[in-house]
Amino acid sequence: MSVFQLHLVKPSHYDDDGYVVQWLRSAIPSNSLAALHAIAQDCASRRALGTDVDIQVFVYDETNMRIVPEDISARIAAAGSGLVCLTGVQSNQFPRALDLARRFRAAGAEVAIGGFHVSGCIAMLPELTPELREAQALGCALYAGEVEGRFDQLLQDSFSGQMKPLYDFLKDLPALEGAPFPLLPAEIIAGTTGAVTSFDAGRGCPFQCSFCTIINVQGRKSRHRSADDVEAIIRANLAQGVDSFFITDDNFARNRNWETIFDRLISLREGEGLHFTFIIQVDTMSHRIENFISKAGRAGVRRVFIGLENINPDNLAEVKKKQNRIAEYRDMLLAWKRAGCFTYAGYILGFPNDTPETIRRDIAIIQRELPLDILEFFCLTPLPGSEDHQRLVAKGVWIDPDLNKYDLEHVLTEHPRMSRAEWEGIYQEAWDLYYTPKHMRTIMRRAAATGVSAGHAMFLALWFWGCVKLEKVHPLQGGYFRRKRRRDRRPGMPLENPLVFYPRYAAELVGNHLRLGAMAARLGVFRLWLKRNKPKAAAYMDQALTPPTQTDVDDLDLFQHNESSRAAGEKAKEKAARKAAHAH
Repeated sequence: MSVFQLHLVKPSHYDDDGYVVQWLRSAIPSNSLAALHAIAQDCASRRALGTDVDIQVFVYDETNMRIVPEDISARIAAAGSGLVCLTGVQSNQFPRALDLARRFRAAGAEVAIGGFHVSGCIAMLPELTPELREAQALGCALYAGEVEGRFDQLLQDSFSGQMKPLYDFLKDLPALEGAPFPLLPAEIIAGTTGAVTSFDAGRGCPFQCSFCTIINVQGRKSRHRSADDVEAIIRANLAQGVDSFFITDDNFARNRNWETIFDRLISLREGEGLHFTFIIQVDTMSHRIENFISKAGRAGVRRVFIGLENINPDNLAEVKKKQNRIAEYRDMLLAWKRAGCFTYAGYILGFPNDTPETIRRDIAIIQRELPLDILEFFCLTPLPGSEDHQRLVAKGVWIDPDLNKYDLEHVLTEHPRMSRAEWEGIYQEAWDLYYTPKHMRTIMRRAAATGVSAGHAMFLALWFWGCVKLEKVHPLQGGYFRRKRRRDRRPGMPLENPLVFYPRYAAELVGNHLRLGAMAARLGVFRLWLKRNKPKAAAYMDQALTPPTQTDVDDLDLFQHNESSRAAGEKAKEKAARKAAHAH
C-alpha cells in the first residue's frame, strides 16, 4: 500500500516587530481547520485515492505550535507523496502563508492555499491580485469557495501530479446538512486556553453590511446543519473531554434552523444531564425573535457576541447596517442579561462621521447607559472580499499594500475627518478609556447584580486589557505566554543579535506577568468584596441596568448626542405611542 500525506496548516501572522504571533496557549481554534480536518478524514476513510492508498492526515495550528516547512516536506518525501494545505488563510495571514509556501515549494512539497483572502479577492475583483499571482508563480494551487463534496478532486489531482493553478467553486455553494462536521483532535484543542473548540451550524447572512466579507464568500442565503449534525458534534467532542464551543455562524439568529438546534441542545442538557456551553454571534435585533434568547440560555449559551458596531445612526447607515437601531440596544442587552449571558460587542472606529472627540463621547455614553460587558474595538478596514474594498480599488484610492496589517488594528487608508495619526491614536486610546480599573469593577458589579459570575467577568476584562496593553495584539488574536523565536522573523527584517533578543524577550515576559498580576490582584480584592457582601452586590443598580422606560428618549445621552440619534429617539417615541394606542 502506498502513502499520501496530507498536512493541514493554519498560518498565524506577524506582529509589528515581524515575529510570528504565537502562544503556549492560543485562543479559540480555527473552524476552517476543524472543517477541513473532518473532510480530510472522511476522504481517508473512503479511500478517495484508491483502495491501495493510505491517506494520512496531520493538523497544525501555528498560533500555538511552530511550523518548520523543511521538516514537513521531508516527511512527505519519505512517504512518497503528499500535499500541504494552507487552510483558512485570512488577508492578514496571507504574507505569512506565502512565506511558508516559498519554503515548502523550495523543499519540494506541493501546496494549496485556501481561505477568505483567496475567496474574497476572486469573488469581488476583476482579476487576480499580485500576491495571488505570486502564489501561482511558486506553483501553488489557489482554492476559492468551500470544499464539502469537492476535496476528492484536489487530492486526486495532487496525487497524479496534475494540480490546477485555480479551483473556483464560489458560484456553487454546497449544502451542509449531512456533510462531515468540523472536528479537531483533542491534542490540537488542548493548545487553546480553555479547551474550547469551534464549529459552524450554518453559513450565510441576509444583511448587506458593506465592510463584511462573509456575504460575498458564503452568500446571503442561509445554509445550515441539522440538529442531528449538531448533536453529533457535541457528543464527539464530549467523548474527548471538550465541552465548550464557539458556534462561528456570522449571525446564528438568522440560521433558519436555530430553533430545532436549540431544542435539541436543551433536550441534551435538561433531559440527559449533559454539560456544555456555547459562545454565539448574533445581530442586534435577535431579541425580537420569539423565544430566541430564552432558548439560547437554556441551550447553554453563556457568551454572545453582538455586532453593535456604533451608536451613531449616521455611521450605521453609511455601511448599510440599517438593521441596527440604537433605540433597541438597551432592551436587547438587558434581555441577554436576563438569560445569564455575558455580552460582547464589536465597535468600529473610523466611520466617515467619526472624530477623536465623538469617539471619546460615545465610549462614555456606552459605559454609562448600556449594560454591556466586553467592548472590543476595530478600525474600519476595507477587507478584500468586502464591498468597501471593491469600491476603493475601483476608484483607485490608496490602500496600504501590506496585507499583514489587515488585522482590523491598523489604519489602512485615509479618513475625511481624521489624520492617520489621529485615527491610530484614538484606536489605542479607546481601549484605555473603556478598560479602566473603575469600569472593570463596574462590569463585575453588573455581573454580580444580574446573577452571573463576577469572577468570570474579571477574567474576561483582564484578558482584553492584558492583550492590548501588555501584548500589543487584539484580544481575538491573544493567548497565554507569548512565544517568540529569533529566527522566525518576517523575511526582509534583520535577524536580531541573540544578546539583544533574548534578554529583551525575557524582560517582556517577566514585566508583563508582573503587570498582569498586579491588575489581577487589584480586581481580585474587589471580587472578594462582592462575594462577602452578596446582598449588597445583588442590589446594585446603575443607569445601564435600569429597565428601559418611555422617558429614556428624553433623558439619555444615547438619544441626544447628534441629530440622527435624536431622530432615532423620536421615531422610537412615535412607535411606542402607536403601540399604546393600538393596545387601547
